[in-house]
Formats: sequence, structure tokens, C-alpha cells
Amino acid sequence: MLSVLRVFWLVCLLCLQACQPESVESHEALVQGQAGLHEIALVNLPPEVRETLRAIRQGGPFDYPRDGVVFGNFERILPRQPRGYYHEYTVKTPGVHSRGARRIVAGRPGEYYYSADHYQTFKRIRE
Repeated sequence: MLSVLRVFWLVCLLCLQACQPESVESHEALVQGQAGLHEIALVNLPPEVRETLRAIRQGGPFDYPRDGVVFGNFERILPRQPRGYYHEYTVKTPGVHSRGARRIVAGRPGEYYYSADHYQTFKRIRE
């Protein structure tokens, strides 16, 4: 009976530790340690990316009704931020009549990520 109580309290302590908020240092390390997130120069991206970035900076007009909606970052590839931080925009794909797979996800001004494969991978756009 005594060992069962010890295990119970040990589990309770572990649960309490897991529920503690992250420290600022661990959050910064998480943001800086973005595994698999590479940069790409804007000049190395298709011209449609530049057109979409121009529209984002000007606040529109946009070609698709879903442009500008909140991007949930459910894939957790981008740095973790509060809900509403990221917004998604369609990058036109020549020859495709739907929205296609290409997107720009925008954070704060100057923070842009490009996905050519509908959020499977991202590259930070370096201007």
C-alpha cells in the first residue's frame, strides 16, 4: 500500500512539473532552434511570390476570399506564437485554376514564410 502511494505522489509531482509555464529562455531556444526551417532569397522565388508580397504590404486587394485568414500553425513547423499571429495568403500558380498549393504565411511586418507544398515545408523569405 505504501509503494502505491509513493507512485501516486511521484506521478502527481511529474504532472505538476509538466503543467508549469515555459520560461522565457526555453521559449527563445524553441524559436531559435527551428528544426528544418531554412531561408530562401526573394530573388530565388517565382515572380508570383513578389506579387503576393506586394499585395500583403499594401493591404490588398487579394485574389482569393481566404487570403488574410488566420493561419493556425497546426503543423507546428513555424515558430510557436499566439493564435492570430500568422495569416495566410495564396501565391498564384500558373496553369492552376484553383488556389493551388503555394502560400505565404506572414507574421509581424517583414516576417514571411513560403510554402510551395501546402504547409508541408516552409522557408523563411529573405529580402
